Order: sequence, then C-alpha cells, then structure tokens
Amino acid sequence: MSAFLLAIAIAAGGARAWAAGEGAKAGASAVAAAVAVESEGAKTRFKITLSKAVTAQAFLMERPDRVIVDLPEVSFHLPAEAGRSKEGLIASYRYGLFAPGRSRVVMDLAQPAVVSGMTVQPDASGAATLLTIELSRVEREEFRRAAAESASKSAEGAPEPPAVQQAKDARPVIMIDPGHGGIDPGAAASGHVVEKDLVLSFAQRLKKKLEAGGRYKVVMTRDEDVFVSLGARVKAARAAQADLFISVHADSISGGQDVRGLTVYTGSERASDADSARLADRENKADAAAGVESGDMPDDVSDILQELTLRETRSFSHGFATRLVGEFDAVARLNKNPHRQARFQVLRAHDVPSVLVELGYLSSQKDLDLLMSEEWRSKMVSAMAVAVDRFFATRFAKQGAAAVLP
Repeated sequence: MSAFLLAIAIAAGGARAWAAGEGAKAGASAVAAAVAVESEGAKTRFKITLSKAVTAQAFLMERPDRVIVDLPEVSFHLPAEAGRSKEGLIASYRYGLFAPGRSRVVMDLAQPAVVSGMTVQPDASGAATLLTIELSRVEREEFRRAAAESASKSAEGAPEPPAVQQAKDARPVIMIDPGHGGIDPGAAASGHVVEKDLVLSFAQRLKKKLEAGGRYKVVMTRDEDVFVSLGARVKAARAAQADLFISVHADSISGGQDVRGLTVYTGSERASDADSARLADRENKADAAAGVESGDMPDDVSDILQELTLRETRSFSHGFATRLVGEFDAVARLNKNPHRQARFQVLRAHDVPSVLVELGYLSSQKDLDLLMSEEWRSKMVSAMAVAVDRFFATRFAKQGAAAVLP
C-alpha cells in the first residue's frame, strides 16, 4: 500500500480543537483539517478529516472523467499543494465553495472508476470525523453506464446567482467579472498565489474606484470566493442591463517566463490567432473544472435583429478595448499584440459591450511581481477608470453632464 498525508499547520489539536470549539457551534461550517489518499491495487481511498459529521453525495461525470462530491459548506484549511499530485486512481483533485452553503470536491480520474463505498465515522481520536470515499477501477463501458445513471444527481448544477435588480437610474451600469472562483482556482503561480484571489482583489479595487465619482452603478458577478458558471455571468450582465462588462483574468502559459504582458480580448466567432483560440478554449472549460456541464449558452443569436445588435455591440466592445489599450500603454507592459479576439463564452452577450482583460501571466515572475504590487495595481485601476470615462463621454455629453477627463 502507498499513502501520503497532507495536513495543515494549525494550532495543536487540529480538527480536534475545532470540533471542541468553533466547529462545534450550532450552524458553524465544518472544517476540513487534513486529507489523505491511499492506493491499494485497484482501489483508492480518499479520506478527509472534518470537524463534524456531514452529509456527502457523490456522482460521476465523463469527458473528462471525474468524481464529484457535494458537501454542505466546508471551510478548507488545507495546504496549497493539496490535490496536485497523482495517487492511484486520482490524477488530481480540487475543492472549494461551489455556491453559498455548498462546497464541492472534484477528483480528476487517471483511469475509469466508480464510487464503491462512502463512510462517515469518528476518526481515531474520536474528536473529529473521517469521511472516506472508496474508488474502484472499472472498464470504460461500466464507467459510462454509471456516469449516465448518476447524471440526474448533477442536473441541478450550480445555482443561478440572484438577479441584479435594475433600479431606475440614469447612470451607466458597469458589471465587473472576476474570473474563476470557489472550486475553480484558475491559474496558479509560485508561492501559493492563485488567479481567482488576485483578480477578485483587483476587481474590488476597480469597483471602488469607479464608484468614487458617483457617475456609475457598479455591480460584480461575484464579490467573494464562490464559483459562478460562465452562463450565469452572461445572464447576470444582461439581467442588470449592463452598459459595459469587464472580465478580469491573469492566466498562465507554458511558454516560459519570456511570454508576458497585458492583453485585452473582445469576442469573435473566429480567433485572431492560434494563441487566443487556445486561451479561449481553456477558459471555456472553467465550468467542467467545477463539475458543471455548460450546456447551451444563454445568448445565442437567433434572428436578424439580434444579429444587427450583436454587430453594434461588438463595435462598441472594440472601441472600449482600443481605449483600454491606449490608457494601459503608458503604465503597463503590453503583450506584443495587445488587442486580440476569440470566442470566449463569457463575452457572448449580444447586447452588452464586453471585454476580457488578461492582466498578465502568472507564469512570468516579472508579471507576477507587478500583479502583487500595490503601486502597479493602483496605476492599472486608474488607467481603466479613465478608459471607462472616455467610453461614456458621449453619453454624458448627451445627458448634459460634463465628462470628467484628465
């Protein structure tokens, strides 16, 4: 038998202390204090130590092969490297908040396998709870049948975020979309830095900057570390009747540290280059990373009126992207081709001008240093705010309001 244990550096007693203290309070979330994966022959056991008993539900998904474990809300106190190493039937796994009140573990399978057992019982100390999920190797056809049988369990998918109510307000509505979130961490860098945290922090700073002047109504697709599906992000923008949608990302690339710089993307059925097509394909798989089937996007163009609206919207999107690149040029290192196009799912709203901003590459230490710099982020936020002001200058002029331009 081979086994490895990943534990957290918390106060002595770990889960035992939580079970006796904070974790035992009525209504408190369970705390995941340690996780172990044990492999023996055709079986692999995933064991997670929790501060209290939980109800778990597991199901399978194919293409790619995954085991999904749904839990009530759990606070994961695990090391950043947890889940990155292959062990037995599990190629890798990730975990996090899936929706308010719900957490999820997604195991990527190295070989087809089914859940052959699941137990929740006290651990050896008796003070904490051990959730054990046993996986057994099966042939492809058996896995396919089992995945089809469990499909109904996953039909609910990620709940839609509450619709942003559009109050009577003459101000432009700007929706900021921090990429990834919750169980979907996005790209990772050295030092346990992950994309979802960086872009959320940046988006919150941008929101504060845009709201400071009182000229815009600013909303976000997420304002905490929670998963939001790609379709739900588009729906949220349309429900808010957004006048501008800005999706914020910070990708990683395998091309080494020489590839760096900021890039602004707009939506297009045909990618401007092969790199953009690959990036869009990778970003469009974010739902699968969280164990969600994307299904049809909510904004497919179906008639000539929508087609005309889409053309006008993409013209506005290109105009805003040009303004962004112009403002960024003075304060940031730009990619060699800073304005690109690709078929990003999150840019599919036919009636909301939309851009996706890649702040830089986490695979580049120089970019990462900038992304972690307070001074650089402040300059970037200011540049984006100026681009937004210039984008809406004509609208403000028509309303009789003086545009605030530097």
